Amino acid sequence: MGCTALVLGVTGTATAQAQGRDLWRQTLAAKDGWASYGTGTAGGSAADAAHVHTVTDWAGFKAALAAGGSAPKIIKVKGTIDADGPSCASFEAPGYDFATYLQTYDPAVWGRDRNLDGEPDDSPEGLRRASQANQTAYVEAFVPANTTIVGIGKDAGFKGASLQIKGVDNVIMRNLRLESPLDCFPQWDPTDTADGNWNSEYDSAVIYGSTHVWMDHDTFTDGDHPDSTLPYYYGRIYEQHDGELDIVKGADYVTASWNVFEHHDKTILIGNSDSASTAAVDRGHLKVTFHHNLFADLVERAPRVRFGQVDSYNNHFVAGDGYGYSYGIGMESQFVAEHNAFTLPEGVRAGSILKKWKEAPLTADDNYVNGQPTDLIAVHNAQVPGEILQSGAGWTPTLRTKVDPAGAIPAIVDHCAGAGELR
Repeated sequence: MGCTALVLGVTGTATAQAQGRDLWRQTLAAKDGWASYGTGTAGGSAADAAHVHTVTDWAGFKAALAAGGSAPKIIKVKGTIDADGPSCASFEAPGYDFATYLQTYDPAVWGRDRNLDGEPDDSPEGLRRASQANQTAYVEAFVPANTTIVGIGKDAGFKGASLQIKGVDNVIMRNLRLESPLDCFPQWDPTDTADGNWNSEYDSAVIYGSTHVWMDHDTFTDGDHPDSTLPYYYGRIYEQHDGELDIVKGADYVTASWNVFEHHDKTILIGNSDSASTAAVDRGHLKVTFHHNLFADLVERAPRVRFGQVDSYNNHFVAGDGYGYSYGIGMESQFVAEHNAFTLPEGVRAGSILKKWKEAPLTADDNYVNGQPTDLIAVHNAQVPGEILQSGAGWTPTLRTKVDPAGAIPAIVDHCAGAGELR
C-alpha cells in the first residue's frame, strides 16, 4: 500500500503534499506550518530551463548552487553524492600529527582548568584548527535564495555534506538522504564538564539567519558511522558528529515535515545560546513547525528550543538505547507539543520525554505514550520533581493543514516519512 492510500485508509484524508505537478516544482501548501507564513515558500519552482540542473557529484552540485546567483533554480540530485573528500589525511595541515596532539593535551599533562582556545597557530591545536579549516572548505556547501534541491528516486542524497542555508530566503529541500559528516579534527575541551569533552563541527544542515525554509521527506542519519563505532580518548568518546539540523541566529518561518531523524545524539538545536547577544538576535524569531516526522533512536534534542515559537504535532518518537529526552525546554521558549505519539521501551519513564533547561511554560495536550493518552507535563512533574514545568505556551498554532489522531500517528508516520517516499 502506498503512503497516500495508507493515509486515506487511516484518516480519510490525503496528505498535505502537492499533487499533479512535477516533484521539483511543487511548493509548500497554504497553512502548512510556519514556512507558509507571509510570502510562503516556493523555492526555485519558477526556474526557467537554464536554471534546472541535474547533479551526480559534489563538484557538480557546488557548481549548480553557484550558477545564476539568487535567480530561481532547481537542483535534482541523482544517486548518493559523496562529500567526505578523499580522506581525513588529505585535509591535514603540514606538521599536524594526532599522536602529538594527544600527548600535548593529555589531562595528566595539560590539566582540566583551561581550554585550548588561546593556543598559537604553530601548536598542535593551531595545526588542528588549520586542518579543520581545510575540511570545512570542502564539506560545506552554501544554498542560495530561491532554490529547490530535490532527490530523484529512492537513493538520492549526500554522504558527509554540511548544507549551509545562511542569510537567505525561500529554500526547499526534499527527498534527500543526508548521512552526517564526520569531523576529522574534533577539538578537546578539558573544561567541558568535569571530565572534558571532544567537540566537533558540521551539522548535516544549518538554517542560519534564513527565512521560509521547507525541509520535507528527508532522512537525517549517522548511517554507517554511528557513535557506537567511534573510539575513545582521555576516557571520552571521540565525538565526530555535531547536529543533524540546527536552526539558529534569528532564522524564521521553517517547516520540517515528513522527515526521519535517526541514530544520532544531539539532533536538532533551535537557538544556540542563552547569552544576551544571542537573545538580541533570536528573540521574536525561530518560528518553526515540525509535523509528521519520525524521531527514532535518538539521545536528545528533538528538538531543544531557546526563544522560539515552535509547534510540534503529529510526530512519532521511538526511544532506543541511551535515550535522554525528546523536547528540551529552554530560555524563553514558547513550545507547543500536541497530538504526538511516543514509543518507549521498558525501563524508560514517560517523565523523561520533557527536559527543563530554563523556566518556560509549554503546551502539551493530547499526546500518547505507548498507545495511552498521557499528560506529559503532569507525568514529568511527578517523576522529575526537581524540574517542575508550567503549562501554557501563551499562543495557539493556526498554521496547520490536517491534524491526524495521535493514536494513528505511528501507522502513518513510520510508513510514509523520510527520503524515497516521494514519486
